[in-house]
Amino acid sequence: MTSNDSTASTRPAPQTGTGHILMAHGGGGTLMHRLIEEVFLPKFASSSATDQHDAAVVQANGRRLAFTTDSYVVQPLFFPGGDIGSLAVHGTVNDLAMSGARPMFLSSGFVLEEGFAIEKLTRIVESMASAARETDVRIVTGDTKVVERGKGDGVYINTAGIGLVEHELDIAPKSVRPGDVIIVSGDIGRHGMAIMARREGLEFETIIKSDSSSVAASVQKLLDAGVEVHCLRDLTRGGLASALNEIASAACMQIKLDEQAIPVRNDVQSACEILGFDPLYVACEGRFVSFVPATDVEQALRILSAVAGAPNAEIIGTVFDAAGPAVTMTTRIGSTRIVDMLSGEQLPRIC
Repeated sequence: MTSNDSTASTRPAPQTGTGHILMAHGGGGTLMHRLIEEVFLPKFASSSATDQHDAAVVQANGRRLAFTTDSYVVQPLFFPGGDIGSLAVHGTVNDLAMSGARPMFLSSGFVLEEGFAIEKLTRIVESMASAARETDVRIVTGDTKVVERGKGDGVYINTAGIGLVEHELDIAPKSVRPGDVIIVSGDIGRHGMAIMARREGLEFETIIKSDSSSVAASVQKLLDAGVEVHCLRDLTRGGLASALNEIASAACMQIKLDEQAIPVRNDVQSACEILGFDPLYVACEGRFVSFVPATDVEQALRILSAVAGAPNAEIIGTVFDAAGPAVTMTTRIGSTRIVDMLSGEQLPRIC
């Protein structure tokens, strides 16, 4: 991975047993995939649901719409670079953008714990409103519920979003082709490490700030320029490694990565080593990967590198046809490492 620290770790991510009990800390590993495959999909089966993309693309009166929903339970509520309010807007807007949609409208649902401070709630709502204005989306409907003291952990937020798909591309894992080049829009791991550094009271020479931000403008510039985007995926649950494993599995392709090309900041790498994490599995909230044909790589890289919200865009890998799906990585010392799906949740309550 790109870093000035020559001792950057290549250790596999810590693994935790999941058993058959639903743990209290969300997805990112094989447990969540089992829940989706065994519990939700059999009951909610539809052509959109089985795509398992960040947003469902549906037809309405001849127009293509993207629709998505997400819930946010992050702790702490306020962290360097953002808070649960801005995170909720950015996360939902980014899920719409991963289908190549222009985000338009959001809903907001609040579950408040009895006794939660009005001052904190006001700060969160103001942050959501500011993020919506900056992202050019409108929050048009919502709901509020209050639960008993001790039952809600302050505040949970659910958002849903609708976006307009204005192109003919089918941006999804099934569109990935052999020879596609993978570009990451910027350095990875900052959001997860910003949360963990705050929780653990770690201090570095510079404060690690979350990368929480909208990527919609970056995606729109790619589409406006006519780049043939095959697939997009934001690097939230399970980080870069999980996102690529999901795509490789859905596309039934092999992905080969170059560790030296993957951008990781020195402070993030140091925090990962101190806490025993692998940055490949650490969540981002303002980064995504794009799969584009080799003929469009230079144009895509030039566009992303010029966008303020997508610094340090890098080519990190290539897609190959193979007997079965897999993600491998050439390490800095020239060996080959298998990059597996994380078997348990590495960073609980980060989004």
